[in-house]
Amino acid sequence: MTLYNAFAILTVLAALFAYLNHRFIRLPGTIGIMLISLLLSLALLVAGWIDPALVGGITKLIKSIDLYTIVMKIMLPFLLFAGAIHVHGRRFLSQRWSILTYATIGTVLSTFVVGVLLFGLCRLLGFPLGFLYCLLFGALISPTDPIAVLSILRQAHIPSTLEAKISGESLLNDGVAVVLFIAIYEIVSPGPIQFDAWHITGLFLQEAGGGLLFGGLLGYFGFYLLKSIDHYQVEVMLTLALVMGGNLLADQLHISAPIAMVVAGLITGNISRAEVMSDTTRDYVDKFWEMTDEFLNAILFLLVGLELLALPYNRMYIVLGFLCIPIVLLARYLSVLLPIGFLKYLTTFEKNAIPILTWGGLRGGISVALALSIPIEMEGELFLVVTYIVVLFSILVQGLTIGKIARRLA
Repeated sequence: MTLYNAFAILTVLAALFAYLNHRFIRLPGTIGIMLISLLLSLALLVAGWIDPALVGGITKLIKSIDLYTIVMKIMLPFLLFAGAIHVHGRRFLSQRWSILTYATIGTVLSTFVVGVLLFGLCRLLGFPLGFLYCLLFGALISPTDPIAVLSILRQAHIPSTLEAKISGESLLNDGVAVVLFIAIYEIVSPGPIQFDAWHITGLFLQEAGGGLLFGGLLGYFGFYLLKSIDHYQVEVMLTLALVMGGNLLADQLHISAPIAMVVAGLITGNISRAEVMSDTTRDYVDKFWEMTDEFLNAILFLLVGLELLALPYNRMYIVLGFLCIPIVLLARYLSVLLPIGFLKYLTTFEKNAIPILTWGGLRGGISVALALSIPIEMEGELFLVVTYIVVLFSILVQGLTIGKIARRLA
């Protein structure tokens, strides 16, 4: 099947599932789409047990989709830019220490806690999984995804400062977690090169620091281009070019494209949008990126639901997956609790911020995509199954209950 045909089928399914959800189920959009695609996958699995040839072609199609490339190289830059362009700059700056601490120290802490606890669990179960592999899983499962939960939290009327913390952290920790994942992945990958602390530090500074610098240059380059014209069609195309061209160039420079897209989006949304765009342009830019965000998220959560068809069946992997759910939640709790303990002397925190930040830290498609990038010989199948179970629980259980919890606590 050609790329166009596959994309056309996914688009039709995403639109159909979005209609069914909006018309009958009325769950939050991305959660509803993923739930319907998951139910479809379960139905196909049952049909496959009855007649394997019946769904063989569909399963083959799902397995042929390079979800890692689609999510990390194509979708993620657009999603991060679209999310950052709508972030309220003043709120972001007012919560900058909390956001930066959660996104950096919190992500590293979560990676380490998950790695240690998973290693201990595997030793207890007699499962031979090395400590560095456990850290690799910690890195891929640590980034949070705000997409499915932010609209729910807004309806729960949580404080705007807490909303800024959740959205800001999730935008930045994607890039930090990807850099951390790459560093650990290079260490555990088979090869003659020896990596030490200096190499890891240098790689982190190159990826993260380079992403920050390049994102700033990209954002202000777009600012001067947008300032020189007043033509909404061209200005919308310029914002699109910033993402596509910037992502391509960041890959060539070996710096973090996700971090660069967040910085460029913040500048575009809070400086270019406010100072140099006309009301007409601003309206078109907002609607274009809102629609792009909705469409790509629909495709992403559809793929996450359908990925069930491509999972290998292994009883030990499934047991580990369910046992990892409390591990990930505990790591999230500690990665929120400890930074707040240090930051409470510098800033104030909302009532019950810790439980809301803990239960609202959903995992999403980025974790699944990172798990798919790990080859089979490096326990790729194990990581995929465990990650998928944790992500499903996160989106379907945490995502559907965080609104009620937040209303009670906030």
